[in-house]
Amino acid sequence: MESTAPVPATAPPVAATPPAVAATGLVKSFGSVSAVRGVDLTVAQGEIVAFLGPNGAGKTTTIDMLLGLSHPDRGTVEVFGESPRAAIAHGLVSAVLQTGGLLKDISVRETLQLTASLFADTRPIDEVLARAGIAEIADRKVGVCSGGQQQRLRFAMALLSDPGLLILDEPTTGMDVEGRRAFWNAIRADAARGRTVLFATHYLDEADEYADRIVLMSRGRIVADGTTAEIKNLVSGRVVHATLPGADQVALAALPSVDSVEAKGERVALHTRDSDAVARYLLTETAARDVEITAQNLESVFLALTGNDNDDTEGARS
Repeated sequence: MESTAPVPATAPPVAATPPAVAATGLVKSFGSVSAVRGVDLTVAQGEIVAFLGPNGAGKTTTIDMLLGLSHPDRGTVEVFGESPRAAIAHGLVSAVLQTGGLLKDISVRETLQLTASLFADTRPIDEVLARAGIAEIADRKVGVCSGGQQQRLRFAMALLSDPGLLILDEPTTGMDVEGRRAFWNAIRADAARGRTVLFATHYLDEADEYADRIVLMSRGRIVADGTTAEIKNLVSGRVVHATLPGADQVALAALPSVDSVEAKGERVALHTRDSDAVARYLLTETAARDVEITAQNLESVFLALTGNDNDDTEGARS
């Protein structure tokens, strides 16, 4: 008698999780100015990515395309597998931009209530006030809030829809040191809950401290993409720091293997491919003291990779 044992059911295939951002071949021009020249960018869900580049590099133009505020001349953009506009409509993505979007004559709480009315489902207003660190100024008029407080209000507005992707464009511009620290503590706590964060900044220390990954743009193209350590390793050599009163910068720059010399008061920094030889020279041939040898920092890598920018992107958005 033949067996009639049931055949085990085959489990349906599990759908692959789409990346938070998938941009391919993005090109955007404004008249004769090429702002973005073929950008490919993929951001996995849960990543914290810093978007760096000098003014005119194309960062803001790229962000505008990710948000559906601008359409690429060529290329495609998807956010969580959807078009940017659809992802925003579904509350999957929010942004904290540099300026705009605030009514000065209503309170912080009223601003959030007004914003919440635009969505079908939002997080509780008291919750986002607390997460943005502005609960104590909830009844203050927006017009009398400081620049840093207004930026944190924009952050709270972005959190209302509980987005999977948060895009920050120069979010701490105009903040003092304490304001920047408080803002990033709030962002870091929120990112720890699994949110994807993509932020553009001119403050390299912010990228170094808070990003899992750095994407560096120059002249409309991505020129480096990796962890902070990987980015720093793209530029060889080390930096020799020393205290040297009356340093002859011309003579120091003429030393073999020295690429550049910087001086701030009595402190000099020599970028070199042979740090041992430079340190030996300083200690034996000059009155240098407090000699230190360090690896390249993010600023030196940034300058090395973007130092050949010319003005052919003049007028393009940063």
